[in-house]
Amino acid sequence: MLRAINLLRTPEYRHLYSGLLCTVDVANDPVAVHDALTSLHPPRIDYLLPHSTWDSPPPGPVDSPTAYADWLLKIFDRWDQQGRTVAVRTFESVLSTLRGGPSLTEAMGLAPSDLAVVETDGTFEQADSLKTAYDGAPATGYDVFQHRFAEFARHPGVRARQLGLAGVSATCRRCPVIESCGGGLYAHRYSSGRGFDNPSVFCSDLRAFVDGVAERITDHALSPAVGDREELSFAQGELNRRLLSRLAYRYAGEPDWDEMWRAFVYLDGAAGATRHVDEILAHPYFHTTLKQCLHDRVTTPGPLAAAVAVAALRAQVDVKLSWDHLSPDLHLPTLGTLTLPEPGRVEVAVTAGRLHVRTEDGTEYTAEDGAGRWRPLHRTTLADGTPLLLDDADPLRDCYPARVTPPLGPGELAEFAERLCTAHELMDEYEPGWRADVNALLATAITPLVAGAGVRLGAHGLGALGVAVDFEPEEFVRELPRTGRLARLAALRETADLNVPGSGAGRLLDEASRELGDATYWKGHEDARAAALGRAGRALEQLAARPGGELTQTGAVLAEELRTEWASHHA
Repeated sequence: MLRAINLLRTPEYRHLYSGLLCTVDVANDPVAVHDALTSLHPPRIDYLLPHSTWDSPPPGPVDSPTAYADWLLKIFDRWDQQGRTVAVRTFESVLSTLRGGPSLTEAMGLAPSDLAVVETDGTFEQADSLKTAYDGAPATGYDVFQHRFAEFARHPGVRARQLGLAGVSATCRRCPVIESCGGGLYAHRYSSGRGFDNPSVFCSDLRAFVDGVAERITDHALSPAVGDREELSFAQGELNRRLLSRLAYRYAGEPDWDEMWRAFVYLDGAAGATRHVDEILAHPYFHTTLKQCLHDRVTTPGPLAAAVAVAALRAQVDVKLSWDHLSPDLHLPTLGTLTLPEPGRVEVAVTAGRLHVRTEDGTEYTAEDGAGRWRPLHRTTLADGTPLLLDDADPLRDCYPARVTPPLGPGELAEFAERLCTAHELMDEYEPGWRADVNALLATAITPLVAGAGVRLGAHGLGALGVAVDFEPEEFVRELPRTGRLARLAALRETADLNVPGSGAGRLLDEASRELGDATYWKGHEDARAAALGRAGRALEQLAARPGGELTQTGAVLAEELRTEWASHHA
C-alpha cells in the first residue's frame, strides 16, 4: 500500500491523490495513527467508524461507552495542536455544523443524501454502506436502461435519507447535538426489530465526540467587545487580519497571492500606515470578500489586492501589485470603479501618492483620466457631520437577501442620499441620543436595494446596510434599532463565543434578542409589543434554566443585558 501511495505522490500522479480513508480501530494508538497518515502528505483524511448495526455492534472495550469518541478526540487534539495543516473531513464537518454551517460528510449532519450507486450491470443501488445492514438492503429494483435518475431519487429508500430532521428517530430529534450528528450514518441505525428508526449504534460516541469538539473550540473568557462598540470594531478588524492570513497560507507559493500578502504585511507595519489599513479592514465588504475567498467563490487575489492598493494610496506608501483581472471593471473599494477596455492582466501601482493601472498592452490609466472610465462612489454627509458612503458598485455587495440595484444615475443617487439624510434627522428627532445605544447601527456604507426590499442586513462586516431605493424615512426610523441589534449580535458571534456551540443557550439568546427588537419596532402598537415582550420573557426564563456552563462569560453578560432591557419595558 505504501508503494502505491508513494507513487500517487509523484508529480505525474499527484492530481489523482485525493486523500486517505481510515477505519477506526480503537486498539491502535490514535496519535500514532494520525502521525503515520499525515507523514504521507495526503490532501485530506477522513476517519470512518467501522460498519456496525444494533444487531452487530461495533468491536471495542466493553468498559468504555465512548471508546470511539475518546479515540477521535485524541486525534482532534493532535490535529489542532499541529495547526490543522491537513483537512480532516469529519472534524471539519462537525466544526461547520456547530457554527451553523453545512455538513461535509454523509456520515454526520442532516443534509439530504445525494448519492446514487450504479453497479457494473447498470442497476441503481443506494449507498454501499447499507450492505452491512442486511442482504439486499441497498437494492432499488431500478436500472439505467429502464429508469431515470429522477425516478431513482423518488425511491422510498432514497427519500428516507432526504428528510432532514423528520428522517431521524424520535430519540435523535430530542437530542441537542442532532444538527451536527444527524443520527449518524444511515446504515449504522439498523436493527431487525425497528429497521432504521433508531439512533446510531454509535450514539454515545457521536454525542461525546460532538460535545467534546464543542467544548474544545469554545472560548469561555469575557470579550470586551460585548460592552463597547469600539472594541467590537477592533475585534472584527483582527478577525479580518486572521482570515487574510489564512488565505495567504492557503495560497502560499502562488506569486500574485504572495505579492498581495507581502504588501499587506509591509503596510500594516509601516509608520503611519496602520490606521489606513484598519480603515480598509473595517470596510464591510472587505469582510465579504474574505469569506467569498475562503469559500472558494472567489479564487483570484484581485479584490483583496485592490483593497491593499487603496490602503497604500491613503497612506501614500508605494506598492506594486499584479493579478489576472476577470472583468473590465476594476473596483477600488471605498473609492470607485475604473472601466478598462477588457479583462486581463493588470498591474496596479501606487507611486508618489497616485494610483496607476497598467494593462497587458502597456496602456496606463488613472482615476484622473477622462473618457468616462472612472466612476467615483457617492458620499453624503449627515446633519451631525457623519460621512456616509453610498456603495452601489462593489462587485461583492450582492450579499443581501434582496437584490441590489445596478449602479444608480447621478439624479437617483442624489435623491437616495437626500432620503437617507431625512431618515437620520428623524432618528435624531424621535430618539435623541440613539447613537449612544450599544445596539445602534452606525452605518458607514449603505447599498441601494431594489424597490420594495425594505431595510436589510447581509453577509458582510459591521457597518453595512442594504436599503431599498424607495424606502420611506419613517419606516427606516422604526426598522433601524431592530436591524442594529441583529447586526451587533452577528458581529459578536463572529468575534466571540457567547455559548458552547450547538447548545440550546445560543438559540434562546438569539430569540430573546430578536423579540426585544420586535418590541421596540412595535412601539405604539401595544398588542404586538406585549406579545413580543412575552416571547422574550419566556426565552429568558428558559435560558436561565439551562445547565450551567452553556453560556460563556461573554454570553452571560449579554443575557444579563437582555434581562435588564426586558425589565425596563415593564418599569
